[in-house]
Amino acid sequence: MSTVAEPEQQDAPVQLNHLKPVPRPGTWISAAVVLVLSAMLVNALLTNDKFHWATVWFFFREVRVVQAVGITLLLTFLAMAIGIVLAVTTAIMRQSSNPVLRWVALAYLWLFRGTPIYTQLVFWGALSALYQNLSLGVPFGPELLTFKTTTVFTPFVAAILGLGINEGAYLSEIVRSGLASVDVGQSEAAGALGMSKGQILRRIILPQAMRVIVPPTGNETISMLKTTSLVLAVPYTLDLTFVTNAYASTTYQTIPLLIVAALWYIIITSILMVGQHYIERYYGKGFDGPTGSGGKKARGLPARQQAILAAGTTTPDPFLEVTP
Repeated sequence: MSTVAEPEQQDAPVQLNHLKPVPRPGTWISAAVVLVLSAMLVNALLTNDKFHWATVWFFFREVRVVQAVGITLLLTFLAMAIGIVLAVTTAIMRQSSNPVLRWVALAYLWLFRGTPIYTQLVFWGALSALYQNLSLGVPFGPELLTFKTTTVFTPFVAAILGLGINEGAYLSEIVRSGLASVDVGQSEAAGALGMSKGQILRRIILPQAMRVIVPPTGNETISMLKTTSLVLAVPYTLDLTFVTNAYASTTYQTIPLLIVAALWYIIITSILMVGQHYIERYYGKGFDGPTGSGGKKARGLPARQQAILAAGTTTPDPFLEVTP
């Protein structure tokens, strides 16, 4: 004989199990090991007088060193600007239906990716020795404009051009892979709506390709920061590496000056990594994971969608037939 449950028993709340987190002793053991090793490292650095930390602190904020940091940043951003313009141009040329443009782009990539950056900088520095004067005019005919090479291609200009043109060859493949990551059907649909190729590129392809382009471009920017140490080949002698090496040669304090340069590079790299993180998050909107419940702000979603989720009028469970 079956019994019918009382109404009070039916309405009683369900008793859930009191779950406990799974113990993870490996986390605590690894944290203890890392803590001990870090303490040993700090002790080894601070107790060794041969590092000359007073000298490090003095040259870390020395005027010429700080100026060299600014010049290094200027070299980095100007070279990356030139590289990005060349990369976008050559990536579009490689996708062109014109075979001449495609072959020109391939020749550019073949030349500047096939030779070391140090060799290219040496040639840019030797340009004034190869050509004392540069001119614009008709080939094998009259010259319309002539100027001295040394007045235009100064060491600073040669360093920027050498770094930027070389970087453009590498960034071009990054941009091309980003453009290729966008589904071709979107371009066809935009073309069916009457959009021109330029509008399709600016409004449809590039915004979506940036999610793929930004991370490796950020890595290339950080790499470019350290590649500026090779501008001595031009020769350009105002960057951070050369200035610290010059001080090391005159004061015979090699290790402290190397630490000064390393600290400045680490600081700048850390700032660039933070900026790269926020740029990646901006262009990754709509591609992040699902949002949390309880009215928490969902990263990667537009403000309108976040407001809808925060209002509680929809459910995050797609398998419910009716929104409660």
